Parts: sequence; structure tokens; C-alpha cells
Amino acid sequence: MGKAKSPRRVGENEALAVGTTIRGSAQKLNLVAALIRGKKAEEAMNILSFSKRAMARDAKKVLASAIANAENNHDLDVDALVVAEASVGKSITMKRFATRGRGKSTRILKPFSRLRIVVREQEEA
Repeated sequence: MGKAKSPRRVGENEALAVGTTIRGSAQKLNLVAALIRGKKAEEAMNILSFSKRAMARDAKKVLASAIANAENNHDLDVDALVVAEASVGKSITMKRFATRGRGKSTRILKPFSRLRIVVREQEEA
């Protein structure tokens, strides 16, 4: 028998990739995601390649994965892909501590973020 196939979480002409543990705050990652929302996939890759923000490197990997998923798993045309959605959320937070003067300590929070990128095949007008 086996388990039934789970339904697709995106449309028929869309592909999805998720980066679950990207080191850095969601607020900083959202600034990078805002740069590529609604852009063509090739243009978005160029923007992320030449961005000075450190989070752009991880965002580029997730976008490349979404493009590869579209091409290999869903047989979509790579040249017609557009970044339909780039959403950011919080993931885990590592807690560390730093010793301070007079026997005290301070908490250090090291946040991780999630990035969900959906690329859609758009018809040429």
C-alpha cells in the first residue's frame, strides 16, 4: 500500500525552495528578500551576486535551488521564471552567555531565519 502522495503546496506552474536555518536575524534577511521580490529569476541572481549584504549569499543559494527545482522537478522554462514570493520568518535562536565583571553574566542571542522562495513561470506577453 504505502502512504498517499502529499498535495503540492504551490501551483502547477510554480516551484518552491526553503532555507530553514539561515544565520542572522529575520529583519536583515527581509531587506535582502525585498530586493528580489517580483523580479525575473536571472535578474534576481545578478542582484544577489553583487549585493554587499552578507545575507545575500544564503538567499542566492535558496534562489538557485528554487530555479533548479523548477527545471528538474517540474519541467518549467528557466528563462520565463519570476520570483513570485520571497517570505521570511524566524527560526531557532541559540542562547549563549558572556561573562561580565563582578561575577555577572549576560545572555547572547544568536538568531536563525527561514527563507521561502517561490518562482513562477510567466507567459511571454
